[in-house]
Amino acid sequence: MENTSYPTTPPHILQPTQPTTVQAHPASTSPVNALELIQHIHFIGVAGTGMSAIAQYLAGQGKSITGSDRYFLPDGINHTQQQLTTAGIRCFLQDGSGINAATQLVVISTAIENTNPEMAQAQALNIPIVKRAELLSWIVAEKKGIAIAGTSGKSTTTAMLFDILAYAGLYPSIISGAGLVRLQEQGLIGNAQVGKSDYLVIEADESDGSIVHYHPYLGILLNIDKDHKELDELQQLFQTFQSNCQHFITNASHPFAAPFTINPQQDFGLEDTQVGYKASQFEQDGLHIRFCINNQPFTLQAIGQHNMENAVAAVAAAAMLGVSLETCSQALAQYKGIYRRNQVLGNKKGVWVIDDYAHNPAKVAAAIKGVQPLAEKVIAWFQPHGYGPTRFLRKDFVEAITAALRPQDQIWMSEIFYAGGTAVKDISAKDLIDDILAVTPNQHAFFIENRSDLLAAIRPSLTPNTVLLLMGARDPSLDAFAHSVFQEL
Repeated sequence: MENTSYPTTPPHILQPTQPTTVQAHPASTSPVNALELIQHIHFIGVAGTGMSAIAQYLAGQGKSITGSDRYFLPDGINHTQQQLTTAGIRCFLQDGSGINAATQLVVISTAIENTNPEMAQAQALNIPIVKRAELLSWIVAEKKGIAIAGTSGKSTTTAMLFDILAYAGLYPSIISGAGLVRLQEQGLIGNAQVGKSDYLVIEADESDGSIVHYHPYLGILLNIDKDHKELDELQQLFQTFQSNCQHFITNASHPFAAPFTINPQQDFGLEDTQVGYKASQFEQDGLHIRFCINNQPFTLQAIGQHNMENAVAAVAAAAMLGVSLETCSQALAQYKGIYRRNQVLGNKKGVWVIDDYAHNPAKVAAAIKGVQPLAEKVIAWFQPHGYGPTRFLRKDFVEAITAALRPQDQIWMSEIFYAGGTAVKDISAKDLIDDILAVTPNQHAFFIENRSDLLAAIRPSLTPNTVLLLMGARDPSLDAFAHSVFQEL
């Protein structure tokens, strides 16, 4: 998994900027030395993006990794399973067959319930069980960790920063929640890679509270919006995260992130803020955006102002590590994006088809606004995931989507994706559509229960100069669905 494509000739590296205020670094209680002694690790739910990234990273370090997933079936090998196998990970059905006396550690995600048969197998063999986030915290403690936090933009900013550091010759590692297209072009899943240096770029996830486990060298806070948890609870989590970081920079343009500032000269934001790294002069031309950071021009193959904000966050972090703005600009000019984030599938009959991982109100609104400059009309489709999250964010979804849509745009929703487990199914995506119509009766808002009926229903509206935006998360079949829609268009 070692990076061999970046860099060619490393550009000049400046000396790292030292902060005027530094947070104390608490002593880690994680068994870092113990991880060095552990060789055989099994992942329950290894096909998940967060789990597969750590599994690949540890396999790349020479450890013996096995994994199971409920999406692995006895009658065939799916694409993710094949990629994991290629990365040196032995894959098993989720029946306990991958766990034996040689297994030294079992890793689970928050989605794994106690009734899982592999949990019983691990307990019967008295094998230690840890959560994904705890294992990742051990890894971060071993490295010079750079943790990207916030409720939106983590995957993109992580990828951008990784690309900058790689281009600059700093040979970083990455553990991400989404595959980088540049790495996927090498046949990898793309969400993990082992580099030669101590730098490790990761996403710090707040959704399950695991963000408090990380003690990174550098923490970056992008934004704070209601997602999974109420704002006051999120702010407490980010406060703990901040206190765990040696260095910390934040987005001074975001109202809930700005109070976390420590040193404004290392923070980032838009041109109306008094910070060290300012993004300004935003322009979008088709599938490209242009802007300046401290008068240094940048051009990215991306869409939406939110990607300018992600870029300035990555640049501010890279600058703290000694990378010049000119080098950052050169690196981001070659940025190829990440899997299912504004991923353009193509244009057919004058209709752009774009696949996006947007799943919370802020992300859905940003995705819609980001594609609006591409065409006169946007037809947006969204599949919510989880009955609990949809219920929790119902009002916020309605407000964000209603505010983002233009009069000529359309919003369609299919039924909520159910990933299994215990859930109270007392809400439907139709409830969100009904709420939107109650707020704006003239809005073009539609519920279509089965997404397989979507294309036939919207085909009369797919006139030239239209964007078809497909949004949703967690459902592993969404990628195939988006590609099938484009093929059948």
